[in-house]
Amino acid sequence: MNKKIEKYNNASDPIPEKQVLWPLYGAGFENLGKDGHMIEVPVPTPGPGELLVRHDAVGLCFSDIKVITLGQTHPRIYKDMRSDPVVLGHEVAMTVVKVGEDLKKQYQPGDRFIIQADIFIKGVGYAYGYELQGGLSQYTIIDQRVLNGDDGCYLLRVQPSTGYAESALTEPWACVTASYSVQHRTWVKGGGTLWIVEAEGTEDRGFHFSQGLDESMHPSRVLLSHVPQAFSAWIREQALALGIPVEEVNDPVHPPVDLVDDIVVLGADADLVELVSPHLAVSGVLALVTDKPFERKAQMDVGRIHYNYWTVVGGNGTDISQAYATVPIRQGLKAGGRAWFLGAGGPMGQMHVQRALQSLDHPGSILCTDLSDMRLQDLETSFSAEAQSKNIEWLCLNPGKTETYQQHLQGFQRDGFDDIVVLVPVPAIISEAADHLSPGGVMNIFAGVNRGVMASLDLNRIVFEGIRYTGQSGSSIDDLRSMLHQAEAGTLSPNRSVAAIGSLSMAKEGLLALKNATYPGKVVIFPQIKDFPLTSMPELKEKLPTVYARMKDGREWTVEAEEEFLQIMLPGKDERI
Repeated sequence: MNKKIEKYNNASDPIPEKQVLWPLYGAGFENLGKDGHMIEVPVPTPGPGELLVRHDAVGLCFSDIKVITLGQTHPRIYKDMRSDPVVLGHEVAMTVVKVGEDLKKQYQPGDRFIIQADIFIKGVGYAYGYELQGGLSQYTIIDQRVLNGDDGCYLLRVQPSTGYAESALTEPWACVTASYSVQHRTWVKGGGTLWIVEAEGTEDRGFHFSQGLDESMHPSRVLLSHVPQAFSAWIREQALALGIPVEEVNDPVHPPVDLVDDIVVLGADADLVELVSPHLAVSGVLALVTDKPFERKAQMDVGRIHYNYWTVVGGNGTDISQAYATVPIRQGLKAGGRAWFLGAGGPMGQMHVQRALQSLDHPGSILCTDLSDMRLQDLETSFSAEAQSKNIEWLCLNPGKTETYQQHLQGFQRDGFDDIVVLVPVPAIISEAADHLSPGGVMNIFAGVNRGVMASLDLNRIVFEGIRYTGQSGSSIDDLRSMLHQAEAGTLSPNRSVAAIGSLSMAKEGLLALKNATYPGKVVIFPQIKDFPLTSMPELKEKLPTVYARMKDGREWTVEAEEEFLQIMLPGKDERI
């Protein structure tokens, strides 16, 4: 190993007095940096209960673009950005370089970590790269908010043999894998608020709950709106025995509480569904119970399916509990099934496709669609041979080529798709793609559609065919821990996602490239290296041939390629052993 690399890994080099970083002072790229450039600031000194860490690699994320777009109005930003600017970067690999006096028994220079970005202190968020200074800086302080938050320590230790880019990209990969493990309720929330609303003209067919309104599990409050007399009497009798208050709500536009954990709609009335569904709480369940079809699709807030983890279930029987439990949302992709990835060519789309291919219970057919021929070609080059080796039917299509797209789509889908993963935040695309789900199919609305964005959904297919919608935003520390384990065990390779690399001075250019979909995969910034232009993996063949020679198949970033890259690009003399 090069002595320079050894000293870098061990954090034994002197700590500089100054560092550079990218401050964001408000909305818009014009507010990133000063006069379009990084600024120089002192390297801070850690207090007794703090760590000084060095940022080694940071992945650029579309969430960073959202902060740049929204600025002060972003929901995770609480501070005055003009006086206390945001430093972006939450996909970070870091190394401890100096330890505060009170922490010297727990940490030492050279310890390597990744960080769970969603940090909470007494329920208040202090996200890394949002409220806390993120990876688009060379150094930062890790304080007790990170070391002793609501979930304990938000740092996860990394093995010395794991690459820096590989470590940083476990964060977006954790978001991908977490979207297939969301636990959806299959019962009325215990201790929550249940609201039952009847559509006009609905007959009482003997509605009841076989579970969810008994001693083992029940809400703490029940609201009733125009519920049939016999069913209302049954609920009130159950509630009286359980000590649950029941309240009549004559005006469903203004229920007595803003957010409700469970809303049950009796009857097929799309207007009523649109009226009451905005009152669903985070992780709320909307249960549709009817034996008659809805006359039209309903406008549903797909942004809240994604961000608020809403669940919409349905059934046509009289036992409302069965609407929850009969067709629970499947967590993983259906083994041997048909999967469609919309927007598959982008960084997150490629991760979803890679995960599907490398899963033991992989689909039998995979369709990838994207509007970029360049990205589709990269998908073909990266994954088609692997799909063929596993006997997975594989097809890449560009929806913009309408003369051939519909013909190929119809021929490929046969009876529909068991899984559709949406990586394009466009409501019309979500509505149109949902019509291609097979009975019992699941749509994963992974793309970050803003809250309040509506899409037309066919409620009849939810009730009578058991299709389901799911969504996910972010990941937990347990998700990140699991992904790090998979990366270090070689089960999944985050390095396959690296599409371009550059120095910290190229961060603004990298973010613009991300916004403009320049690369098919992730842009990784190395904050400690000398100035180096944003460079794609194929371009390394000419720019840094010794690095390129250590890549896998001339395409995939590796730990060996990264070590060679750092030997060349870190400041100081190259002292090879």
